[in-house]
Amino acid sequence: MINNKVVLAGLLTLGSAGVAAAQPDQAPAPGTLVVHLNGQFQFQIGLTNPLVTTGSTGTKTGSLTDFGFFRLYPGFDATTKNGLQYGVASEIRDTSAAANGAGVNSNSTSTNGTVNLYVRRAYAYVGTSEYGYIRFGQTDGAFGLLQDGVIGDFGDGQQWNSDGGLASYIPGGSPAHFIYADTGKLYTTSKIVYLSPSFDNFNFAVSYEPNSNGLNEGASDTSAETSIPGSNADRRINTFDGMIQYTGHFDGVGIKTSGGELIGSPLGNTTTTVYRKQLEVTQFGTTVDIGALTLGANIKYGQTNHDYEVLQPGQRKGLDYIVGATYRIHHLVFGGSIFEDWAAASHSATTHTVGQTYSSIGAALGATYEVNKNLAVFISYLYGQEHDHGSASVGPEGNSHQNAIGIGSALKW
Repeated sequence: MINNKVVLAGLLTLGSAGVAAAQPDQAPAPGTLVVHLNGQFQFQIGLTNPLVTTGSTGTKTGSLTDFGFFRLYPGFDATTKNGLQYGVASEIRDTSAAANGAGVNSNSTSTNGTVNLYVRRAYAYVGTSEYGYIRFGQTDGAFGLLQDGVIGDFGDGQQWNSDGGLASYIPGGSPAHFIYADTGKLYTTSKIVYLSPSFDNFNFAVSYEPNSNGLNEGASDTSAETSIPGSNADRRINTFDGMIQYTGHFDGVGIKTSGGELIGSPLGNTTTTVYRKQLEVTQFGTTVDIGALTLGANIKYGQTNHDYEVLQPGQRKGLDYIVGATYRIHHLVFGGSIFEDWAAASHSATTHTVGQTYSSIGAALGATYEVNKNLAVFISYLYGQEHDHGSASVGPEGNSHQNAIGIGSALKW
């Protein structure tokens, strides 16, 4: 039995509050337990290109809007008297809600403008710095934890990998991609992950996901996939991913480079004869630190469609790359990135429509001023374009463009 010494900790990093990172840099003292309830609140005012809806209603969205999100990161870290570290980490978010059409939300029965809380991540860990750590629960796998070269620590911190950031509020949607491995399609599933210690500047991670259920979603019925609540033909089983990473320093230059593979089997769909291919994605990435300058590049290629969906026969493989950079001047950080995506378009084995390749570009620019460790103000700009010939959802002749700019503040504790 450990002699618990419970401490309320307001430790904070200007990122994801450590939810997707490795274990704490400094473990609690032997025989102690540290409880933390970190959090984040972000608010923005954004200007986007308005969306015009044709037809009998002829509506048009406003180009100026305000938005934001609220998140909590409860958990604890502990160390036994013999040095074994363990703990729990989680991420709780607020849901989005429909706009109140007339701006009226004055009674308890109205749901317009109100939100609920839900669990996005929830996992436990156990291990030591000498032998590595095992994670188990709803968490990021090896493919996301050791992803290098995806630069995003500027502006609202989300760029085109957005869940409540500027990209979420662009009318008509945003360019599709699978360049970000830290996406909900991968980290909201329950899995087991092993994170190794460092061996001569090398470390690795492996993870196994039995099925694409969350932590509390019951068993996977492989014989009747459509009976699972929320299921679809893109569900997967037996997903494995592994990454190896090298960290080094040479004459003031720091480098992190990593590569690995993610594979998974499609669960299928008993209501259709359309065959799904196996999910297979390879990635390589590098981050270089030269003084105040950080450079990054990452490339992903494989048998997948946007957001790590599986392919049908006749659909092309996907290829995504991203390059980015940040530069820090004291408390001010400037940054930018651009990604390109080529993936399967509207062509499928059943519809045989003319579109074979969907292509998109997403560029992001931004700056963040850190007032102190708990408060930052920022500005973000996004530009996107899409092309999918034969798909009416992407606009006239399959072309679409997006522009948005937002200013806001992030408060973290």
